[in-house]
Amino acid sequence: MQIGYKLAAEAFGPEELIRQAIRAERAGFDFVEISDHYHPWLDNQGHSPFAWSVLGAIAASTDRIGLATGVTCPTVRYHPAIIAQAAATTALISGGRFTLGVGAGERLNEHVVGEGFPNSVGARHRMLREALEIIRLLWRGGYRSYRGEYLQLSDARVFDLPDELPKIAVAAGGPKAARLAAELGDGMFATEPRPDLIAKYRAAGGDGPRYAEIPVAWAADEQTAAQAALETTRWAVTGWKVMSELPNPANFAAASATVREQDMRRAFTCGSDPEDFVRAAREYTEAGFDHLVLMNAGPDPDGFMDFYHDQLDHRIRSLAARVS
Repeated sequence: MQIGYKLAAEAFGPEELIRQAIRAERAGFDFVEISDHYHPWLDNQGHSPFAWSVLGAIAASTDRIGLATGVTCPTVRYHPAIIAQAAATTALISGGRFTLGVGAGERLNEHVVGEGFPNSVGARHRMLREALEIIRLLWRGGYRSYRGEYLQLSDARVFDLPDELPKIAVAAGGPKAARLAAELGDGMFATEPRPDLIAKYRAAGGDGPRYAEIPVAWAADEQTAAQAALETTRWAVTGWKVMSELPNPANFAAASATVREQDMRRAFTCGSDPEDFVRAAREYTEAGFDHLVLMNAGPDPDGFMDFYHDQLDHRIRSLAARVS
């Protein structure tokens, strides 16, 4: 069992994200996972720094905590050759603490380079497959070329490769992506406590770590927590078909205009009762996930980390023994 802290790059600037990562290490988290966006989901979140620069600074400012992208889309905004190089470099400067989380992406971030974003989910998954093949090819060393249906590589080489390559965790929202995670990834990443995804992943031969984000909002009282989540994170309850398709924060503001505080209470664990947080984590461990990422939408990151250190860490870790 490993427990991670989500660095919400849409809600905080780069200096604050680095500070939170250092604080998370002191609080006892095993790893931090950073979102890799060009835009925030909502304008009032107000941020979206370059995740890879932040990761480099975190690597230089911490000693033991793991680092991960959650997740990077290596198909449109980035070419996979760039991600192969970036991930290898991050692994080297972090002393092997980096995991590359990848996914098929959202229009919100990928459309910005003017190359279009496929309307078909199937096409996005085929692009992701080609991207993973390119990354794996480059990590074998030497000069490499590749010609796929969507992506090409021409006589490229990543010169600085770590002795131990980073693990790749592939985001899976359905069975096809779960099989892709088993075939070309070293782990799987999900956002729902779905045992069927774990079953598909394992049936396809996947035996690596299973990451999952748990939506929480910490504050001293439940209403304050739910209201904070509503103000900045109401986009999260719109569903993946909406989240992957809309192009700009203004669209997400319109799509989530009717979300209410009670909707956030249903989707997020709100307040400060540790048993509520443990109950949420248990749903994921019982589904088969072993790398839990706490995604806090509450108004006080430092208060949440104190709460985690004092009241949650040992309780959540004890869940692993109960389900093993």
